[in-house]
Amino acid sequence: MRFFLAFGLLACLLNSKVLSTPLVFKFDRSSAPSHSDSENEVDKLRMRYDHLQEVPVPVEPKHPEAFGDSQSGIKDAIEDESGSCGYQACDLGHPDLVNVHLVPHTHDDVGWLKTVDQYFYGSKNNIQHAGVQYILDSVLEALLSDPKHRFIYVEIAFFARWWRELHDSSRHVVKKLVNEGRLEFILGGWCMNDEASTHYNAIIDQHTLGFDFLRETFGECARPKIGWQIDPFGHSREQASLFAQFGFDGLFFGRLDYQDKDKRLNDKTMEMMWAASDSLGVNQAGLFTGVNYNGYGPPDGFCFDRGCADEPIMDDDRLEDYNVLPRVVDFIKAVHDQTKHYTTNHIMMTMGSDFQFENAHQNFKNLDKLIKYVNDQQRQSDSKINLIYSTPSCYLYALNKANQTYSVKKDDFFPYANEAHSFWTGYFTSRPALKGYVRNTNNLLQVCKQLNILARKSSFVQPDQRLLEAMGVAQHHDAVSGTEKQAVAFDYAKRLARGVAACQIVIQEAYDQLLPINSGDKAPVQEFCPLANVSSCSALEDVNSFTVVAYNPVGRSGNYNFRVPVNGSAFIVSDAAGNTIPSQVVNVTAATEAIPEYQKNTSTISADLVFQGKLPALGFATFFVQKKKGKEAPTPQAKWTAPTTDFSIQNEFTSLTFDGATGLLKSMTNMEKSLTIPLTQTILFYKGFKGNNSEPQFRASGAYVFRSNGSEAELISDKATINFVKGGVVQEIQQSFGGWASQVIRLYAGKREVEIEFTIGPIPIDDGIGKEVISRFTSNIASEGVFYTDSNGREMLKRVRDYRPTWNLNQTEPVAGNYYPVNSRIYIKDEKSSNVQLTILTDRSQGGSSLVDGEIELMLHRRLLVDDAFGAGEALNETGVGGQGLVVRGKHVLILDSVVDSPRRHRDLAERLFMSPQVTYAENSLAPNDYNKKYKTMWTAMVSELPDNVHLLTLEQREGTQYLLRLEHFYEEGEDEQLSKPATLNIADLFKGMTVLSVDEYALGADRLLAEVQRLEWNIEGVGRTNGRMVDFVTPVLEGPGLFQVELKPMQIRTFVIGVA
Repeated sequence: MRFFLAFGLLACLLNSKVLSTPLVFKFDRSSAPSHSDSENEVDKLRMRYDHLQEVPVPVEPKHPEAFGDSQSGIKDAIEDESGSCGYQACDLGHPDLVNVHLVPHTHDDVGWLKTVDQYFYGSKNNIQHAGVQYILDSVLEALLSDPKHRFIYVEIAFFARWWRELHDSSRHVVKKLVNEGRLEFILGGWCMNDEASTHYNAIIDQHTLGFDFLRETFGECARPKIGWQIDPFGHSREQASLFAQFGFDGLFFGRLDYQDKDKRLNDKTMEMMWAASDSLGVNQAGLFTGVNYNGYGPPDGFCFDRGCADEPIMDDDRLEDYNVLPRVVDFIKAVHDQTKHYTTNHIMMTMGSDFQFENAHQNFKNLDKLIKYVNDQQRQSDSKINLIYSTPSCYLYALNKANQTYSVKKDDFFPYANEAHSFWTGYFTSRPALKGYVRNTNNLLQVCKQLNILARKSSFVQPDQRLLEAMGVAQHHDAVSGTEKQAVAFDYAKRLARGVAACQIVIQEAYDQLLPINSGDKAPVQEFCPLANVSSCSALEDVNSFTVVAYNPVGRSGNYNFRVPVNGSAFIVSDAAGNTIPSQVVNVTAATEAIPEYQKNTSTISADLVFQGKLPALGFATFFVQKKKGKEAPTPQAKWTAPTTDFSIQNEFTSLTFDGATGLLKSMTNMEKSLTIPLTQTILFYKGFKGNNSEPQFRASGAYVFRSNGSEAELISDKATINFVKGGVVQEIQQSFGGWASQVIRLYAGKREVEIEFTIGPIPIDDGIGKEVISRFTSNIASEGVFYTDSNGREMLKRVRDYRPTWNLNQTEPVAGNYYPVNSRIYIKDEKSSNVQLTILTDRSQGGSSLVDGEIELMLHRRLLVDDAFGAGEALNETGVGGQGLVVRGKHVLILDSVVDSPRRHRDLAERLFMSPQVTYAENSLAPNDYNKKYKTMWTAMVSELPDNVHLLTLEQREGTQYLLRLEHFYEEGEDEQLSKPATLNIADLFKGMTVLSVDEYALGADRLLAEVQRLEWNIEGVGRTNGRMVDFVTPVLEGPGLFQVELKPMQIRTFVIGVA
């Protein structure tokens, strides 16, 4: 007697992070089978299944032997690499059937529970079974075994490594598969980047790195056509805008808020047009976007990978476990469940998951059978289900051909919650030291790329390729996000450190070319002092005279503040011309002395030397520091404990008043505009919820999830112990809130903004309570529940407390459910009465919100004792140097101005904070006049500065004497009366010593000419038909003798490859 498995087989045991709860889809199209027809179809199949014992089924032909004649396939591929790729290679199914696009894929995290190396080699499988090299080996053989097989691959960080190890014969095979569209690259970045903690500059760079590899290795057929963000934990609008500017035709992702998903299922809007930029419009920055039904896994019961417990398809009816019909019935039911909420006769099913297809033969063998036996039902029982091997881009193309009209999405997909009480907003701040290191390293990378060109060196590909790749890996959605295991976080930092060391060599070699006046001379050896932020620099400990060389990577000049670690109390500082400039010595604070990194360095550094100086655009200036001898008067400063009555610090632009009783900030005044607001600021913490994760209401706060135990944050102390430092360069209020939280509020001479440098940690956990530390600013600004945050450092998005623009929110977490990612700035404003805007800039990505009108809070640091059970497998408990707890130091910049004038303040400052000067030091025995005879002390690469609304986004080596140049208009449409106007400049007149011979405009990813970009066109509600010809939306480059004039419109990034001599 034959035995049959019951319906609803065991779900696939995936090694993936938990996705949102599986949801039911509905199908709606008049030309396709109706809901009742589909139910009847399943009923008929069930009857056949129930009576199978009475009605014998003929033995079906065996599945063809896997791998087939692999040697023959390899031989054919070597002889012929040609084929048909792109949309021409797509199988669009049958117009009268429900076409199910089966997408075999693997999702390979570029680090998470194991390091990127361990994942590639299959090491440490006791942590997680995963070996990417074996996946790619196995897929290669399986694709060769049958020309119908298709596979997509995403993470170029892994693929490029695998490619380097391939023999030429295997490379020919891979090229043939790519050229035939059987192996398709999706997304194409070095990794699948996070969208909450990443800056748009780094997102563009990591995709360009991947695109470059694909372009140089395979050519046109490897160029990605869509975005594939299946695992990131929320989705930013700027990410979609960048994808559109790459020339992508669409985007598919796996995670969105469970309430949003419910509504989209009911409204049949799982697929939409995302209008991702108000300034650029839907033609330039609109992106067709679809939400995957199962996140990125297969339907329940149909995981055929080695780690799964689902039943294979057993099709020999002579055996007891023959199960073809129950398998077919279950799959057809899954198809009907999914189609119920879609509007075409096409659906996509993702057949794969984390690190799957290590045994590709096992997967494809079962998928082949599934396709055969489901499609057989078309003949045997009038089924309308048609399974085909496909790719996401082919599915997208099929949707485009269906010519439907789609709704418009204008906001973003933050914050993400997969269930009540599980808002994934903690990772906006998790691992703040790593987030800061990634941001600082990106700054260095841009300097490295610029100086390599400006020094006219030719070694770009080698020294800083290491940092390019390390930064590419660091953008991964389990890297900069802070959601990896601790050992993996260390590995990311180590990779960055090695890349930094390589880039420092490039910078030294560039200065060897740029500084000496006489050819053949070398520049003094430059020291980089990576611990200068904690007043430590061993290279300057015993040095009495040294130079400070500061390079400005911004295309406009600017006045900057410098803080140099020194050992002494009296110094003379001179500018590039040898003129003495004001300076000030500020002793190291007690908080700095307590930092383990400072103590470990056994440094004799005792103070910071503070001065200000002007730097040229895209150039450097040299400053001279000489320790005063003998009993010369120390550099002036004043320091005392503040009085018990209210007191103030002020310069010509800004005034801050402090409460004498508490030592806390009390008010802020913009003296130019006569704007004053009561403003308090202090450091608090939320207690992390310690749940057991058994039910949604018991979800713990962890690396992913932020969940406070109660809605009220607790004061560390209701008053601060303070010291007051006053000098001609800077005034400081040094505040301490107990032994583990402190900050310094600084007002520099001639500056309108206020700097707040915070030092948090080690966060105490002796009480058994995890803590999530915030800085809160409280004012009287009538913000009416509205605040604004940036999207990946670019456009600003309006946020409304306890509200979502596209569905009625059931708020289950009033704190965490109102947190949003803050990559560069957050602000509140009152446009109606006071005309005041309060803006805070950040030096790294953080979580932030406005939970009460007039307030802004930013999360600084997190230390938790319970895992949130979303995959990391360990609590977010960073112990830092010495094992007592990680200490984090960071910076906020505070701006108070009118609503009208605030954009020009925060736009410029955010750019300069992100692209801050690169400072190096060198011992020097020459007087300034003598030094000036040997070395340049002031130099700029620019003929003239960039306009105030234009940012030099990219300057890097291409092939030979070609450079990649990106210019960005960094104001939004209507943001500023003057600076939101188009900007015009002449590329031929930008850089000194370069004769520009040619200018070719490319898409943002620099992998194809802009004129060649023809995106798919869509019908959009309220808009009409889109125009996919991207060149129509840029003003043509005006060419003439010595002229390559370009115009930049608000938020427009234009990408050029320039040929120079």
